[in-house]
Parts: sequence; C-alpha cells; structure tokens
Amino acid sequence: MPTPTLADRLPADITAIAESCSELRAGALEMAVSVRRLLEALAAVDASLATVAPPTTDSLGAVADTSAASANPPTPATGLQTTTTSLPTPAADSSGSEADRSTPECRPTPPASVTVPSMVARPDAGTRTIASILLAGQPATAQARMRGVEIEGSYYVLGLRIPTHPGERHVAVDGKPVARRRLRCVQAELAARCAGKALWVLGMTGGTVLIPESATEATELDGLITALSAVAQVALTATVMHSATCDVPGAAEQAHELLDIAHRLRCAPGLYRFDDLAMEYQLTRPGPGRDYLGALLDPLDEYPELLETLRRHLGNDLNRRRTARGLGVHANTVDYRLKRIGRLTGFDPSQSAGLWYLRSALVAHTYRAAGEHADQ
Repeated sequence: MPTPTLADRLPADITAIAESCSELRAGALEMAVSVRRLLEALAAVDASLATVAPPTTDSLGAVADTSAASANPPTPATGLQTTTTSLPTPAADSSGSEADRSTPECRPTPPASVTVPSMVARPDAGTRTIASILLAGQPATAQARMRGVEIEGSYYVLGLRIPTHPGERHVAVDGKPVARRRLRCVQAELAARCAGKALWVLGMTGGTVLIPESATEATELDGLITALSAVAQVALTATVMHSATCDVPGAAEQAHELLDIAHRLRCAPGLYRFDDLAMEYQLTRPGPGRDYLGALLDPLDEYPELLETLRRHLGNDLNRRRTARGLGVHANTVDYRLKRIGRLTGFDPSQSAGLWYLRSALVAHTYRAAGEHADQ
C-alpha cells in the first residue's frame, strides 16, 4: 500500500489541531498565520521527498522554525510537531531494496522538529536579553556568543505602540489572552521578515525593536509596520531612528519621545521618522518659546470638544471627513468647530499661516499641560 503523501495527511492533522485548541476563536489569527507558514515549509519538504531526494537543511530548518513559533501556549504544538516528526522518508518506502535504503540519498532523515524543544519554552528569551543589554548601553558580546546572536555595527531602533483591539473592550472578553496572542503574532512576523535577526523588548502595548541594518532596507520599514499591523489586526504606530550600536540607548530614548509626540497629537498610525516630527520635537523642548505658543490655545481650555477637534483634525492631515468619523459627528460640525477655533484664538485654521501657528501651539500646549500636571 503506498505511503500517504504529506498533502493527503495535512487536512486531518490541521483538523486535529483545531479541535484540540480550546481557545481557537480568540487565537484564530495566530493559528492561521502559523498554519500558513507551516504549509509553505512542509510543501518544500514534500517536494524533496517526492523526488526521492533528502530534504535540504534550509527546508527542514524552515519547518523547525515555524513549528517553534507555533508552539507557544496556548496554541497546541503537539499536532504541528507530530506532522513534522512523522514525515514519510524514502527509507520508509518498502518498495525499495535493502541496498537502496543503505545509500546516503535514502537514509532516514531526522525529523525536523527534534530541534524544536529548545526553542519552544521561550522563543524570544535570547532576543529580549540581548536587546535589554544593548538598550542599557552595556557590553553584550559574551551573552550574544552564548545565545548564538551576532551583534552588528548599526541598528534601526524602533519605538512601537500596539493599541488595544476594540474587541478586547467587550465585557465578555478577557483581553489579556487576546493581547498576548497578538503580541506573539507580531514577534513571529518580525522574526520572519528580518531573517531572525531582530531583537526586541516588547510587551502587550508595545516596546522597542532593534533591527540590524543588514536585515532590511530603510525603505522597507514602512512595509514592515504595515505587515505587523495586518497580523496584529490593529493599526500600529512606530517611530524609527538609525544608530550605531554604541548609541542605541540614546536612539531608543529619542524614538520613544517621537512616539509620545505622535500619540499625544493623535497622529495617524504608521511609521514616523525624525524628519516627519522634527518641528514637533523641537517645540516640546522647555523654554519661553514653548510657553508662548502653548498660551495661544488657552481660550480653548473651557471648550474641550474644540481642543479635541483641532487635535484630531491635525492628526488626520486636515481630512475633515476622517475627523468627523473619529469624533462621531457630521462633517459640517467639524467645519463649524474649526471656524469657532479661529474666532477664539485669532488664528484661522483654513489659512496656511494660521494653521502653522495652531499646529505649533497644539504641540506646546499639550506638553505644557503635561508638565503642569506632573508638578502638582
């Protein structure tokens, strides 16, 4: 009787995985990403077996890496690993002669998942440890050598914010398990897109990511954030600085200052570089200029809906319809509020000069108010 091909077995194996996952509904996204990657890796192995050639090291490594990424609880690893450990090999085909089975090409191939247990427990432990050392400005060479991590000369330092998914706010949903699964999806996508070279210190609401310059191009970072947003099912906001390894701590601090600015100003999700927020960054520095600009919006303190409208409108790149949707009001209401802001402050938001002052004043006002609350 011919040995069932991997393609014949996969539907049953995947069904068994799904049935064994008691929290599949909440973890469906993570499972889908894992299964898709595993199918791609297994297809390469199956193609090798079909031609009576041993699977390559790269194809088996892809299966092992994908299985390890999928093995984090609560996604059940048993079914995924069983599929890889019981792969049919040419040596198991009874139609071949004893001599054929003794040749190097037909010797049994060690199961791909034998390498998985060492990675299953904490797949991000090494990346987190090395990242923490670099972010603290400490020598990381010894730890990196122990963990098989190569320290490179320069990094893209990203500050990352992961917002809460609207579904997590439902009273019937425990948001923490969902947030943990989303974080694992982000980590798996980071590892896949950066050839396993990315380092990170990430929590459920975000953190810091270090990507070696050799692992990606600067122009690819926007696409990376888009991909991370897709697997997380929420729109992420990130900021990036480029830095030599020895300057990583300062670059991380600056990246998170930029991220704080983007968050306070309700900037649209996406990736921001220093050039995008240079003016806003400078306006946050304490001094008489910030105090003067911040005071320009004092007339709006009694009208929080006007201040929020201005903040959202500027964050939406002056798109009144998007601002209206975000506020839950009609677009004409946005127009009315903007005109009222002009009358109260003396700066017309429909004019370039007035808009420049209002944008600058909003940055200064936000940080001045935060400083006053901190002093109280």
